[in-house]
Amino acid sequence: MAMSNAERQRRYRERRKAQEPVVRYHRPPDRRSRPERWQDAVRTLREIQDEYREWLDKLPDSLRGSALGHKLAAICKLDLDKYDVVAPSPELPQEGEPRDQ
Repeated sequence: MAMSNAERQRRYRERRKAQEPVVRYHRPPDRRSRPERWQDAVRTLREIQDEYREWLDKLPDSLRGSALGHKLAAICKLDLDKYDVVAPSPELPQEGEPRDQ
């Protein structure tokens, strides 16, 4: 169960009194290039689409005509091939290159 604001504040004050070190987590920077991130995102979408397709296949016939069935079918019909870009077009500057002005 989530803490209330008063509980959170009490814990904060107790930590400050005990002078416990505050641990903060920082997400490491993403070092992948934009095309790599794009390909990973499309790959993730395909994996999710496959899971939805399995869900739709296992859906009882009584629910196929429901709003859930229609939404699952729409997701399964999405053509993700058009988003599968290997590299940016050559007329655009590559990442890190200066733009012509």
